[in-house]
Amino acid sequence: MRLILILLFILLFFIISIPLFIIEFIIGRFNRRAQVASSQKIVVFVFHVILFLAGVKRTVIGLENVPKDEPILYIANHRSYFDVPISYVSLPTLTGFMAKKEIARIPFLRTWMRFLQCLFLDRNDIRQGMKTILKAIEQIKDGYSIFISPEGTRNHGEEMLPFKEGSFKVAEKTGCAIVPVALTNTDEIFENHVPWVKSTKIVIEFGKPIYPNNLDKEQRRHIGSYVQGIIKEMLDKNAKLI
Repeated sequence: MRLILILLFILLFFIISIPLFIIEFIIGRFNRRAQVASSQKIVVFVFHVILFLAGVKRTVIGLENVPKDEPILYIANHRSYFDVPISYVSLPTLTGFMAKKEIARIPFLRTWMRFLQCLFLDRNDIRQGMKTILKAIEQIKDGYSIFISPEGTRNHGEEMLPFKEGSFKVAEKTGCAIVPVALTNTDEIFENHVPWVKSTKIVIEFGKPIYPNNLDKEQRRHIGSYVQGIIKEMLDKNAKLI
């Protein structure tokens, strides 16, 4: 029943999106940043409704760790389709997500994502992948945060998949803060019992910011493993809160 309600709401939103696209396009003609901000408010509202319909009970920890006056590279583990809604309604900064290129084929969704400065990554083409990373670097320089899940796909194993080091080039080249994000129990909403959506308690924690220039040589060389270790510590701790 919850899944049906969510799908019906998404369908309704896509219908309403047609006039909203016109409004956002006009805003963007005059002020691109205002377009991103207004689009993010709309999408955050939609995600709040989806999480309400899904019965998600969200606990947010460490929001005070997130710098509010500078662009950030958010690095998170990835276990569920619901990770993006849960993360997005919790973020205090204008943020674009890095998503797999296949999502760009979905009508309406791809338009909203482009309004939000989201980027589409071709995981099978190294050259195109580097171009996407370069775009992410430019967006950080323009003042927009980037949210990346370096595992590259949803993972349902006991341990996280290795983090792809290329994701961290964004912080290494710009000097921006890396904020580790730990998402706990999100796959219990849907993935663990497809096709049912179940009311679930989840925890999202934002770790303390990490500035690559402040790390020692060894930590910088293995920055993916270093950040992954921090996220694992948060996941282990927060598993006791579920």
